[in-house]
Amino acid sequence: MSIRLLALGISLVIFLFVVDLVRRRKLTFKYALGWLFTAGAAVFFAVFHRLLFACAALLGFELPSNFIFFALLCAFVFLSLLLTVFLCQQNERNDAMAQKIAILEFELRELKNKP
Repeated sequence: MSIRLLALGISLVIFLFVVDLVRRRKLTFKYALGWLFTAGAAVFFAVFHRLLFACAALLGFELPSNFIFFALLCAFVFLSLLLTVFLCQQNERNDAMAQKIAILEFELRELKNKP
């Protein structure tokens, strides 16, 4: 019983921490969505632990702990992939901004060199 309470407590703390980061504008909702989903799923399964056992058995896992580790591994791989996509988008924006700045500097030099 104490493990369920510990899991529920940790999951709630993570969920509330992410919500607080979004509220204080330290984290955008776009980036927080994956963490909120993961923490929400952990809260859900901590409350409805029998459903966790049923899902583990349905998917063929001998022990629910193996299912939990597999689910966490999948969640972290998904979050890593999501953050990689966001990082690539940011790099593309940085490249476009650098090109625009270079064009503006060139045009400014051209205007200064005009008689």
